[in-house]
Amino acid sequence: MTDTIDVASLFDLTAIVLGLAAVFGYLNHRWLRLPHTIGLVVIALVTALTALGIDLVVDANFAATVRHHLGRIDFHQALMKGMLSFLLFAGALHVDLELLASRKWPIATMATVGVLVSCVLVGTGIYAVLGLFGITVPFIVCLIFGALISPTDPVAVLSILKSVKVPKPLEAKIAGESLFNDGVGVVLFTIIVAIAFGDGHVEPTVLGVATLFAQEALGGAAFGALGGWVAFLAMRSIDQHDLEVIITLALVTVVYSLAGRLHVSGPIAVVVAGLLIGNHGTRFAMSETTRDHVQKFWSLIDEIMNSMLFLIIGFEVVAIGFDLPTMFAVAVAIPLVLLARLVSVGIPMRLIGTRQELTKGAVPVLVWGGLRGGISVALALAIPDNPDKDLILAMTYGVVIFSIIVQGLTVQWVVQRVVRE
Repeated sequence: MTDTIDVASLFDLTAIVLGLAAVFGYLNHRWLRLPHTIGLVVIALVTALTALGIDLVVDANFAATVRHHLGRIDFHQALMKGMLSFLLFAGALHVDLELLASRKWPIATMATVGVLVSCVLVGTGIYAVLGLFGITVPFIVCLIFGALISPTDPVAVLSILKSVKVPKPLEAKIAGESLFNDGVGVVLFTIIVAIAFGDGHVEPTVLGVATLFAQEALGGAAFGALGGWVAFLAMRSIDQHDLEVIITLALVTVVYSLAGRLHVSGPIAVVVAGLLIGNHGTRFAMSETTRDHVQKFWSLIDEIMNSMLFLIIGFEVVAIGFDLPTMFAVAVAIPLVLLARLVSVGIPMRLIGTRQELTKGAVPVLVWGGLRGGISVALALAIPDNPDKDLILAMTYGVVIFSIIVQGLTVQWVVQRVVRE
């Protein structure tokens, strides 16, 4: 969106979203008792579909009202340029770095090779299957869909892990992969979109793509480590919990903002910064009082932004048109994405398993627990306008809703069936 809204309108819009999040959260807590984020998606989705149904009967214009308010929210900008930095930092803050480091090879392989393999498999599969049924989509656009849907969403994954009991080594793999592969996925998406729509900043050669990929990913990690280390030194030299909370807040906003201007990955930068502060910072730079304040502050930020994000995801259904070819494409996309996930996780894990012992049931849990979420929707919305954008958005939304509701509600059952602690 190019239009801007004034402060009063922004406040009203925020009030609507937070008000609905509070009401829906209350209803879920009292009666549905689903995991909080899943409950918000389900209630918002049911409300949106009910509004569409009422409009079909009595033309009450409910759907138009919902579309109007959703249209005032630039979901891509709100998530990718704002909320994501806070959500990633809050998630990384609670991840055990030692446990993560002990599983570094599986995590690194799934977050890089796994995303690339999945992107190619999904893109090729969608191109081939839709083509067989007369739905023509350019191969490069299918690859864009593969890039945006292949990374697991750290916001969705970490939210579900709060309510699902998973063995610690396996939890580290799931959390670690989701924290890093979204940054890799965003970089991959940016590169393919630039090639597809003629961005002169990317040379469409193997060397050009590899150089940009390394600059974004490795540069983001280095910049995040630098920012985290500066914040660590500042916090270690004082003992004032309110100021130290502000330092962490400044760390997130400054690092994420500067990363974009330096052309390095902002998501990877804030994850690395969060891991450093959440581990070395809490141990060596904070008093017990400060540690308690920092953890509670970021836990609250995480809960508020998760609530707003998943509420908006549930309502986005009214912004998508579903005709018969589109519904068919969605039905094809869901199993293809799961199949690609199985291959992209299964092969690397089996290869690594020849060198080190894997947790029992690791592959099925990683496949089924690899949820997609708001990042995929935001990236789909960021695709430049073209005739196939609505189809890609619909497939993305279908996969995300299936992932959050169906996979999210059954992942505990999968864990119980295939993992014996």
